[in-house]
Amino acid sequence: MGNIIYRRKKDSKENNGSRSRRIGGRSQRKMAAEEELLHRQALSMVLHQHQLSQRFDGSMSRRIGSTSSRRHTDPLANNEKKVVVESLENIKFRRVVLIHGEGFGAWCWYKTIAQLEEVGLLPTAMDLTGSGIDLTDTNTVTTLAEYSKPLIQYLEALPEDEKVILVGHSSGGACLSYALENFPEKISKAIFLCATMVSNGQRPFDVFAEELGSAERFMQESEFLIYGNGKDEPPTGFMFEKQLMKGLYFNQSPTKDVALAMVTMRPTPLGPIMEKLSLSPEKYRSGRRFYIQTLDDRALSPDVQEKLVRENPPEGVYKIKGSDHCPFFSKPQSLHKILVEIVQIP
Repeated sequence: MGNIIYRRKKDSKENNGSRSRRIGGRSQRKMAAEEELLHRQALSMVLHQHQLSQRFDGSMSRRIGSTSSRRHTDPLANNEKKVVVESLENIKFRRVVLIHGEGFGAWCWYKTIAQLEEVGLLPTAMDLTGSGIDLTDTNTVTTLAEYSKPLIQYLEALPEDEKVILVGHSSGGACLSYALENFPEKISKAIFLCATMVSNGQRPFDVFAEELGSAERFMQESEFLIYGNGKDEPPTGFMFEKQLMKGLYFNQSPTKDVALAMVTMRPTPLGPIMEKLSLSPEKYRSGRRFYIQTLDDRALSPDVQEKLVRENPPEGVYKIKGSDHCPFFSKPQSLHKILVEIVQIP
């Protein structure tokens, strides 16, 4: 009798398992179809914007065709799961401003924007000057103030009692530092995503110096420099060759996102990343800074990121396993979980 009961339970379990697999299969297919549609829409939008912006004007003779009190290792790194947030009702500041890194634009945050909106936050992604679909000739952008102008204008226009959470990727971290120094009262938290979290008197380029060599050598020998004012004048920008870019930035990213990036990335103005920042203890150092490390990063190695947080300690340090230099592509759910967690810190 006991054996019969056991078999019946087992049969029922098998039937339920089979049904669950069918439902799970349909759910996975639906998710895959939705993801496919999202990628197609993003690619279509970018291609349309690309046609509108006729971007690459100017001469291009050589085209680049622990340490914190809150340290976390991301538990979702190897098993991306959807983040469930019960309530953000008590969160006072919900505006999240997303700042891209070198060569990118607002378009790179499309997954992050959708995820943040789903939990009731108010994300805004913007193109820095000469980036994305901004029509400014990259070769004319010579200072960090010019490069950061869209962010500065946004902060200037905020209501007096409003603050934002800034997220800066890669060299976009310099724009966060610049904003913290000039508008500390407008920034609730600054999140550096595998970014150039520089110290006073340091250049954004200095952070990448271990990978790219000294600034002097880079300016003299780099095959990726762009001479927008002619070969006899100083270089005005740089852009890596596509295959090198794939290896540096996208070694863990989905092929569709890599394809999107390949048709959308633009040259980076050289002046802003060669500019030394003047950062004061009263403004920049007093701001609430957080750092997210990417542990399979080939553009800004984990060792360099660790050095940054050691030399300029933020309030909190988080880590994403299995992420390349673009976690908004390679580990979007893990990135989202950390962003939401930081937002909720009192």
